[in-house]
Amino acid sequence: MGGQPDRQGGVRRGGRRPLPEHGPGRTGRVRLRGDRLGAAPLLRTPLIPRTPLPTTRFPDRGPYVSQPTLDVLNPATAEVIATVPAASAADVDAAVVRAAAAQRSWAAAAPADRARLLRRFAVVVDEHIEELARLEVREAGHTIGNARWEAGNVRDLLDYSAGGAERLLGRQIPVAGGIDFTVLEPLGVVGVIAPWNFPMPIAAWGLAPALAAGNAVLLKPAETTPLTALRLAELALEAGVPEGLFQVLPGEGPVAGSALVEHPGVAKIVFTGSTRTGKHIMTRCAERVKRLTLELGGKSPNVVFADADVEAAAASAPTSFLDNAGQDCCARTRILVERSVYDRFLDALVPAVSAVVVGDPADERTQMGPLISAVQRDRVRGLVDGGREADGVRAMLGKAPEGPGFWYPPTVLAGVAPDAPVAVEEVFGPVAVVLPFEDEADALRLANATDYGL
Repeated sequence: MGGQPDRQGGVRRGGRRPLPEHGPGRTGRVRLRGDRLGAAPLLRTPLIPRTPLPTTRFPDRGPYVSQPTLDVLNPATAEVIATVPAASAADVDAAVVRAAAAQRSWAAAAPADRARLLRRFAVVVDEHIEELARLEVREAGHTIGNARWEAGNVRDLLDYSAGGAERLLGRQIPVAGGIDFTVLEPLGVVGVIAPWNFPMPIAAWGLAPALAAGNAVLLKPAETTPLTALRLAELALEAGVPEGLFQVLPGEGPVAGSALVEHPGVAKIVFTGSTRTGKHIMTRCAERVKRLTLELGGKSPNVVFADADVEAAAASAPTSFLDNAGQDCCARTRILVERSVYDRFLDALVPAVSAVVVGDPADERTQMGPLISAVQRDRVRGLVDGGREADGVRAMLGKAPEGPGFWYPPTVLAGVAPDAPVAVEEVFGPVAVVLPFEDEADALRLANATDYGL
């Protein structure tokens, strides 16, 4: 799947023309084993060669003394598959300047023209669904089936948002002796800070509507999953999205993320991630009277009553907390079961969990892949081990590969106290706690006994 680099630093494959050069600055290449990426005008500093990846750059501001970098690991093997430059606060500032310049022309464009360009972007994404999906498998460990859905969701969001570009209408308000009307104006530059658990669709949730409304977008992907974001930026250029209008800023949250949040030229922040970080961002935006959209953590319940089809409920439960290895803010990691059928439910749940196929996420048969990182795996293990220490707790474990990679087995805990950390904190791993309840009122009490919004 590799290709020969052209003279501008792009990569040819299958006869497709190389992406054009855009803007000032130096270029560089990085290779990603088994995948091919082209060129994008994002960071001035070249990516560090491992196997060819996207060319990225910022406007020329002179040589860097020591450019920080981020290693991108394959969660299934723990191997470094790419290294990308980490954006600094100065890089963010330069990107804001470029975005603001591009946004003025974009806002002045006819809504129908913006809609046509977004639809063209959607078509280009659709032509690269498989490539994006396989890149997501390698950088995030998602199963190939899930990754295809995620790439398709980006396409669908772009197409859907294109329709909104022509429907952003103000209001006409009759008043005595005249008429009042409102006009909807773009905000300007929007910062989107995306998480690692669903890198493509969540980025698109912020990106697509913001572009449709006439804004420029600066996307900061998670440190562990920048590659699909970089590729989407390349595809945007290929579709004709003006340079500078959509830029990707790989970098660390406390550096690039904070710079986005605090920059006076960024009119709005869209953040998806942990509740703790969301609270911090909310405070920083409030201090600057900056618009903000947050989507934070969850500890969602499944509730099974005695008159339900208990075996069917148990058979379907694994998908509710094992999808994406449980790394989902809407994962139903608390299963509340009416006490009279509690043991019966557990008896049916254990074989259903044991049957889940955990392994190579690129294999079509795999149902669950690895966790994103060693840090996340160790956090999940710590919460589970803490829960198992209490008397009367039963732990039922599925199977997971041994050896390299960030693997953790599907896990069910029974007999855990409702206020144990593993029962109340967002685990973000393939772990469910099964809790008994007495009646409907008790089920509602347990279901709502959470500080999370999801």
